[in-house]
Amino acid sequence: MSSTTNSPGVSPVRQSKLTRGQRPGWLVPVIGLGAVVAGAAIAALVGFSIALWALFAAVIFLIAGPLAVGLIEGRRSGADSMMTFLVYGAFVLAVIPLVSVIWTVLANGLPGLSADFLTTSMNGVTGFQDNQAKTSGDVVGGAYHAIVGTVSITFWATLMSVPVGLLTAIYLVEYSRGGWLGKAITFFVDVMTGIPSIVAGLFAAALFGLIFGPSTRTGFVAAVALTVLMIPTVVKNTEEMLRIVPNELREASYALGVRKWRTILKVVIPTSISGIASGVTLAIARVIGETAPLLVTAGFATAINWNSFSGWMTTLPTYIYYQIMNPTSPTNPDPSLQRAWAAALILILIVMLLNLVARLVARAFAPKTAGR
Repeated sequence: MSSTTNSPGVSPVRQSKLTRGQRPGWLVPVIGLGAVVAGAAIAALVGFSIALWALFAAVIFLIAGPLAVGLIEGRRSGADSMMTFLVYGAFVLAVIPLVSVIWTVLANGLPGLSADFLTTSMNGVTGFQDNQAKTSGDVVGGAYHAIVGTVSITFWATLMSVPVGLLTAIYLVEYSRGGWLGKAITFFVDVMTGIPSIVAGLFAAALFGLIFGPSTRTGFVAAVALTVLMIPTVVKNTEEMLRIVPNELREASYALGVRKWRTILKVVIPTSISGIASGVTLAIARVIGETAPLLVTAGFATAINWNSFSGWMTTLPTYIYYQIMNPTSPTNPDPSLQRAWAAALILILIVMLLNLVARLVARAFAPKTAGR
């Protein structure tokens, strides 16, 4: 029976044996607030900056937090709290660059994003128009031709790489049985995963230069270069997704007399379609921002080109590169920088849209459960 102490004007306080020796819920937030204040004070003494403030606050919190918990709950709880705080800190460190990049691109890209920017190209735009923008404030020229080139080249690269990568992964998981051919394919896929992107661009340029001439630069040549980069990513991700499908599902299908190819098509792939779609999206996001291989395979154009098999094409990465490195008006680079940031924002939006489409595809083709 717990004891109570009654004093005049004081409410009786009950202390449960179950909560005795445990830290109060307000302890960690109070320590965190104190670390923020102390970190700001120390940073002000040595030359205030947000980075120093965050660093000092984190160090103080990682020392004071586990120490306070250890004094109340014991050494083991203090060590556990330190590891927990380190995990949280690593999460915050991983999120900060992402938030910073998105915020920077939004802050610099939104002012240049307009209907004219999305529907016009750089054809005929010279430094004269950019110099006039100093007084008028209207920046002419857009990235419509770069958007067309990005979508076209990425489409052809995806169309070529996804079937090849998917079928290769199916062979490795379902048919190779650890044979020499499967081991050789796995080795070469691992090697291709690490090749520099410029090597893929040089390979595609050399291949088509040998067939059609040394100056052959088209959107399709760039798509072939991106295909070389996409195939290893698609193969590795699809292979991992196929391997986590339980063998019991395959055996149940075989027991019903279903052929192997139909089991793969109707059981294995639908079960792993969510991971496969994510892998394809990852492969597209990996190549959609490439610049070096496109410079040597697709060239650079200021006009709109819808034909991927003829003429030079511009993509958003190369458009951003040229706007920054070679401003339309060297004496007034601000309009070019505005176009570059707006194009970067469009590129991020395209990647986000691809992720959304991948999730919708995975949900549409995922196997139905009893609750759906």
